[in-house]
Amino acid sequence: MEILIYVLLIATSIVGLTFIILLGRTLRWQKVLPREIETAVGACQAPEDVPMLRRACGQHDAPLSRLLLLAADHLAWPKADNVDAVQTQARHELVRMERGLVVLEIIVGIAPLLGLVGTIVGMMTVFGDLGQTGLNDAAKLAHGIATILQATLAGLLIAIPSLVFWSYYTKKVEVLAVEMESLCEEFIRRQYREQKQ
Repeated sequence: MEILIYVLLIATSIVGLTFIILLGRTLRWQKVLPREIETAVGACQAPEDVPMLRRACGQHDAPLSRLLLLAADHLAWPKADNVDAVQTQARHELVRMERGLVVLEIIVGIAPLLGLVGTIVGMMTVFGDLGQTGLNDAAKLAHGIATILQATLAGLLIAIPSLVFWSYYTKKVEVLAVEMESLCEEFIRRQYREQKQ
């Protein structure tokens, strides 16, 4: 039973590390909000500039690019409808960006519990042995207790970094979402302002 607990702890740590690395790659600023697209949004002042923005967005498969292309495709729609379409697509993009966060959140909760289960199983084993042999060998008892606590320590050593990265990536997704929203809002506002004139 103890071996199973340690196997689960090792598997949990591998999954956690994998998702930490994947999220680190997925949530890079340049991958979500390429500088070239930000620059193109700033340069897109009038309807005649939209093809330039489309070309820039076509060169980058990024969430911001997809949102701006959607907004550009629906410039003939009323502004409120275009904004609604962009907001709906933005929610889909956020779900994509947050995809691995739930796994890290589960690991934060499950790793300490696995460590606790390992501790309980270890205590049951030590006290079962103690009932058979008595308190004759204090060194064996101390070694047994040290082994028991290793499971708790392993669980915490997996959960703590997962919690740190989960918090960091959650905040990063929020910051990226706010930046995407402001750039899309800026683009739409300028285009509809030009249409009114």
